[in-house]
Amino acid sequence: MSDTGLHPSNGHRIQGRTTESFIDARDVISRLDLKGDDVFMDAGCGDGHVAMEAYDMMDDTATIYAVDIYEPSIEDFEKDLKKDGITNVIPVQSDITDRIAIDDDFVDMCLMINVFHHFVSMEKTDEAISELKRVIKPEGKIAVIDYKKADTDYGPPFKFKRSPEELEKMFSKHDMKMVKLDTEVGEDLEGGITSHYLIIFEK
Repeated sequence: MSDTGLHPSNGHRIQGRTTESFIDARDVISRLDLKGDDVFMDAGCGDGHVAMEAYDMMDDTATIYAVDIYEPSIEDFEKDLKKDGITNVIPVQSDITDRIAIDDDFVDMCLMINVFHHFVSMEKTDEAISELKRVIKPEGKIAVIDYKKADTDYGPPFKFKRSPEELEKMFSKHDMKMVKLDTEVGEDLEGGITSHYLIIFEK
């Protein structure tokens, strides 16, 4: 797909800090081993910049869902897509911990960037995992990128950070198996370490 140059018309209308400034979405998507024509979901899409990177990198036959609970973000994204005539990127306003407006067994790959710690803070990790599992296909995957569990001055409070091992236990309860762990994701920090990790689970 060609780069349309589409950018959110009202990028500040998101809840929380956009990841665009410190997570390279193109690099992240390249680590997901997508076929190109997949049904892809950006869960907790915010301003939609990750979904648009997926649009640029995937085939014309791909379908990309951009899901967020915050209605103004979805409204702004819909306006931008309509203006540019893009029809295979579909914004969806839904609460991931309740009900996502997508059919069962439909999505090949779900990606969440800096979203999972919000479920931890709400004490709704089981609800979120269960609902995400519902919408992905058999052998579909859920990819989680979040902050490493360290007591730092960036990211969410330490009490809401979870390690890959802790996530593996949470997803295992829902009969999902870890198939990939990449600990070199995100911002480069002092001491030669990176800020985030990527972990992928399969249904």
